[in-house]
Amino acid sequence: MGVPEQLAERMSMAEQHEYLRARFSRRTMIRGGAVTLGAVAGGAFVPGATAQATPMAAPRTETVDGALVAPFGRHLAYGNDPRTEMTVSWQVPVAVKKPFLRIGAHPWDLSRKIEAEVRTLYTPAGVGTSADHTQYYIHAKLTHLKPGKTYYYGVGHQGFDPAAPHLAGTLGTFTTAPAHKAPFTFTAFGDQGVSYHGLANDSLLLGQNPAFHLHAGDIAYADPAGQGKSADTGFDSRVWDQFLAQTESVAKSVPWMVSYGNHDMEAWYSPNGYGGEEARFTLPDNGPDKKNLPGVYSFVHGNTAIISLDPNDVSYEIPANLGISGGTQTRWFEGQLRKFRARPDIDFVVVFFHHCAYCTSTAHASEGGVRQEWVPLFEKYTVDLVINGHNHQYERTDVIKGDKVVKKLPIGETAYPETEGVVYVTAGAAGRSLYAFTAPDSYEGHLNEVDSVASFVNTKDGKVNETVAWSRVRYLNYSFLRVDVEPAPRGHYAKLKVSGIAETGDRIDHFTVARKAK
Repeated sequence: MGVPEQLAERMSMAEQHEYLRARFSRRTMIRGGAVTLGAVAGGAFVPGATAQATPMAAPRTETVDGALVAPFGRHLAYGNDPRTEMTVSWQVPVAVKKPFLRIGAHPWDLSRKIEAEVRTLYTPAGVGTSADHTQYYIHAKLTHLKPGKTYYYGVGHQGFDPAAPHLAGTLGTFTTAPAHKAPFTFTAFGDQGVSYHGLANDSLLLGQNPAFHLHAGDIAYADPAGQGKSADTGFDSRVWDQFLAQTESVAKSVPWMVSYGNHDMEAWYSPNGYGGEEARFTLPDNGPDKKNLPGVYSFVHGNTAIISLDPNDVSYEIPANLGISGGTQTRWFEGQLRKFRARPDIDFVVVFFHHCAYCTSTAHASEGGVRQEWVPLFEKYTVDLVINGHNHQYERTDVIKGDKVVKKLPIGETAYPETEGVVYVTAGAAGRSLYAFTAPDSYEGHLNEVDSVASFVNTKDGKVNETVAWSRVRYLNYSFLRVDVEPAPRGHYAKLKVSGIAETGDRIDHFTVARKAK
């Protein structure tokens, strides 16, 4: 994207953004061309993507006959309260007029019509391989829904009404979270991108009937380098169109809750690198810093609290956004943990984010910034499960506390976080090319247990080699995570039954996390 490599090495994400904007401003004036720094449609600006100093014309926004345009790329996300709030998001390939959502309790009763918001994202020729490409993302926020209820919905615009009989096949459904504790399943993975394997994993996890899905970052790989450097000439915003089309089979009915990884920072759109993501996703807005950390939030489903963090803020390995929150994220995180542990209706706390606290991959291995900032909080507040991506493989630890194994956790065994420690799962094999281990694979039906594994951790002083004993399960092929949540009467053990599922459908790992229900 136009910055010399040696310069990009020293630039933060905000500096890369300023460099690109200034460079394109000068070039545009010289050529007499026109680009936009954030087109407006439906009254909504893309956050952080407004013009800097030089006014420039917007791209053409003429609309075509709406009857000739079908929405695609539907994806759901919970609001702050999953019992009563849901956002439906989708995309159209060209500008349309008056987009809307219809919703009802039955597919034949979609009388309720809700106006939708358009967020237009323009990428000019010369920014990576994109060529004057405009993307139209549409969002409809729903509130005052009933807990535990299934709704039917359709998305449309002037000329395309999903309530029309011939468009009945375009309808989707979603179910809100229940008002009380009840069993449910959720799934998780990271590092997906656009590929056969990504599509296959989507198909397989849909069959698990999850209440929601967690995506632990590196979502579409429009930026294939992912180093937070604007020197990446392979950036292509159009990959997002392919990704959302691929994901629709699941995300149109299952809330797709994302966390942002290093490949999700795109310098052109905003100083924090997330302007593009803010156009594409509407996530809960209860985090500590919506301006700098839009991917940090929490939500509660049944007896389980879920917290999404942004490790780009603490990463020594890829420091383009290192320190962007000024410590606000960590303080907020501790406050969330304290609040959730005090709530009588919450048994489990699950945390997911991109960079790994503990992993023995030969690629990225472990992130020292995460260990330094957040691992002490995981242990202090006895977090029940930590889910990561970043390393493209499946790996699961023993029970860890103070960087040491406090209890071996063979396949099929149970961990008790209240009295023992924390279990970490790397589930980064959702679709991208796989990495490697220094030790042999060891998984269900194929055990190769070893006493220690050679690895390293990324620190502020660079890579530091370490030999670890906590690597319990290793599987080097495509896979995802399934978690079955089983509530229990007060005083009895509630359970998280965690399974690693291969793309073949085979189970490669399973263990239980148990905690006395409140």
